[in-house]
Amino acid sequence: MKPIFFALAFILYLVSSHCEANQENCVSCHTEQVKQWLQSDHAKSMATADPDNVLANFNDVEITHYSQKAKFYRSKDKFLIDLTEAGTTNTYEVIYTFGHYPLQQYLVPAPNGKYQVFPFAWDSREQNEGGQRWYPNHPAEDIGINDRLHWKQPMQNWNGMCADCHSTGLKRNFDNESLSFNSQFDNINVSCASCHGDMTNHYIANKTQRPEILLKTPNLLSGLSSNDIKAVGKWLFKKGDKIASWHEEIDGKYQPAKRDNNFMESCFGCHSLRSPLTNGINPEQTFLDQFTPSFLMPPLYFADGQIHEEVFVYGSFLQSRMYEAGVNCIDCHNPHTMKVKVEGNGLCLQCHAANTYDGIKHTKHPSNSEASQCVNCHMPTRTYMGVDARRDHSFSIPSPRVSEKTDAPNACINCHEKSNAWVAEQLSKWYGRDSTLIIEEEQYIAFIHGEKFTKAAILKLLQAKSLPIIKRATLLAILPSRIEALTDSELRPFILSEEPLLRLAVAQAGRALPPRERLKTYPRLLEDEYKAIRVAAANNLVGLGISSSSYKNALSELTASNAISQWRGEGNLNQSLIEYEQGNIEQAETLLKQGTIVDPYFEANYINLAELYRSQNLMAKEESVLEKALSSMPKSDLIHYSIGMFNIRKSNKTKAVFHFKKATELNPSNVQNWYIYALALDNTGQIPQSIEALKKGLSYQKDASLIDLGLSLSQKLGDQGSFSYFMKLKNSH
Repeated sequence: MKPIFFALAFILYLVSSHCEANQENCVSCHTEQVKQWLQSDHAKSMATADPDNVLANFNDVEITHYSQKAKFYRSKDKFLIDLTEAGTTNTYEVIYTFGHYPLQQYLVPAPNGKYQVFPFAWDSREQNEGGQRWYPNHPAEDIGINDRLHWKQPMQNWNGMCADCHSTGLKRNFDNESLSFNSQFDNINVSCASCHGDMTNHYIANKTQRPEILLKTPNLLSGLSSNDIKAVGKWLFKKGDKIASWHEEIDGKYQPAKRDNNFMESCFGCHSLRSPLTNGINPEQTFLDQFTPSFLMPPLYFADGQIHEEVFVYGSFLQSRMYEAGVNCIDCHNPHTMKVKVEGNGLCLQCHAANTYDGIKHTKHPSNSEASQCVNCHMPTRTYMGVDARRDHSFSIPSPRVSEKTDAPNACINCHEKSNAWVAEQLSKWYGRDSTLIIEEEQYIAFIHGEKFTKAAILKLLQAKSLPIIKRATLLAILPSRIEALTDSELRPFILSEEPLLRLAVAQAGRALPPRERLKTYPRLLEDEYKAIRVAAANNLVGLGISSSSYKNALSELTASNAISQWRGEGNLNQSLIEYEQGNIEQAETLLKQGTIVDPYFEANYINLAELYRSQNLMAKEESVLEKALSSMPKSDLIHYSIGMFNIRKSNKTKAVFHFKKATELNPSNVQNWYIYALALDNTGQIPQSIEALKKGLSYQKDASLIDLGLSLSQKLGDQGSFSYFMKLKNSH
């Protein structure tokens, strides 16, 4: 046994360049788990840039992408990059590697304690898969230096965007006075403590039992501790079952039971799209005490819940039948390697009867084909970061009707260059129907897609127990933008719900309640057990005259959560709104100014700062802010729109029309741009041009407000042809 242990220890010593005492404690006893962890993405999530860790070709390789040109080379033990952009060449040293497969990114230091993600990544796949090459992070765009997506801007900042999920015990430590980071981590990668927390007491309790091993353990960095999640039950098939159900041992017999999967909160901390409430991640705290997760809204997700943007796993998995049945992460994934336990359909056949679900009878495709693999139909991939194909964990069933209606993809047309009508016909032939969706799911998708519902219909759908909790929560969170004012009695069942996600969603939807109604049951959310819910409620109660201790505590938590995000524009913007609502105008101004400094290509802070000056009748300052914004972001339709409105107030109608027109050119899908442009043309006596602008706007989006304005202007001009055109659209809309 000892020779195996010391061989493993030597391997660990070689792959680790940092040593932490708490990690070597784990390695001393849990050698098998450490061996497994070494195979994981967690072990390679971040590392120092040395020959053992850098996968890319740094042998004087050059790559050009639009206006950027990079040369990758080595000088002794350093990995260097010469980057030419905007006519200037700078040399950067790679300090850290980030990830390893299917791509590896590289971190370079920047002023004020920052590390930035370099704009070119290494495709680490095999050459026959298209890999072993450098490629740009934004292959279809030329990201200039005055773009928010430029690699030197906050959106590409390691400290704030990436670090807490790629290292252990990360503290961002952003200082709002100096606008600098002093970020620290306990371990460079995702190691034992990331999932198991502080196991010091566990180590001390066991130290006396194996002193001979502990004394001989060399200093090592990382490993993953023992498999603390003990099996308390089994997936069992009852007679006649096609799908297994969870059973736990009770009085010596296995019986159906509801499974406790709370440990997944540690997984969700990183495997979710969320906003942080704390400085770093503590695996011993609940998920909703540290993060506010995103719900299933477009454009993050397609209307049916399939992944669209890079949203990771949480939102997908929580809407799945698997999650509802009690399946957890380590039913499919080894807890230390994180790889699937079984390759191929065998993974699914752990719980799904082979005689029902495996074979051509169910799949309708040859057994040796890619199409016969369960995951290719029920977990289709979507590619992110250029080469990273990730599987959708909602475990959906293809629905051509939904795809036809909402443009959501489905697994069938992912493979076959056919129409949704063809898919529907095939599914009907094979299974006797082309959809497995229940009526509540159909209604949910229609609502998310934008169809109009009465208030009564929405409230009824919110109560549908057949919908996953996260979908009901998504409906709740959307309410303020889709429905007239609600009452306390209509939202009270959700405020008092036992489901945390429903309480979080109703807390976010609080602005749908008029102030008087909001002061009834809603303030109970200020005393909720979860911080995410408390701060969401406080955010919607600012300025309503509440002085309770629970409000003050929640407001303090909200302010603190905004402060840790003030390294980027949103943190400053959010806190400025809080200060403004409390009448703290100077603080609001300071925060908005800071937002333009730390995130100079984020429009909202400029626009709100200009609006703040407008409210104080400080026209010169308002104009100065807008001019600075335009200079920084000449291609922003929002900035042009705001300057147009400024010129309307100055009675400079000609200049206003110019900027409104520019806004429509830069963002033609924005209905408001066309509406205000048409009004401005009308206001300058250019009614025919106004009507033509509306027609052009309607070619991008059929919107009722544009149609109604078109009818009004056509009638005003006496243009019967245009009136008929808009009336036809109105009747069809």
